[in-house]
Amino acid sequence: MPDRPAPLQHLPQMTFDQMLEKVRYDGAYPTRERAEEAVRLVLSGLGRQLTGDERVELAARLPLEAARLLTEQIPDTEPLTGWAFVKDLAARTGTTVAVTRWDTGSVLATVAALAGPELLTRILHQLPSGYALLFGRAELTQAA
Repeated sequence: MPDRPAPLQHLPQMTFDQMLEKVRYDGAYPTRERAEEAVRLVLSGLGRQLTGDERVELAARLPLEAARLLTEQIPDTEPLTGWAFVKDLAARTGTTVAVTRWDTGSVLATVAALAGPELLTRILHQLPSGYALLFGRAELTQAA
């Protein structure tokens, strides 16, 4: 019998409510509803960028409601750089780029903690440049 990897189980480290409270606290949002708006916007956007095993593994580590936001999206054929990602989200919501950048960082910092360092490194290798800072990591580049 061939060795097959075990199917991923959905084992989130926190509930969706806990995730919203963490984003609300870290992002200094005045209400839970405002934090939820940010979570929905950013996870939907990330779902349009992320593909493959990294997408599946990240979804398994997120609360079920957050995993659905991520996986309901069809990935774009042309991935966006980090800066283009923020500008795209701002255009979709009609908010400023500064507010959207804040929302993105607030949500993706929580996502990074749930993903863990190994999976986050793989996600960052898959995405175009500019996402590391959005996830709260330094953007390291090779000297030419």
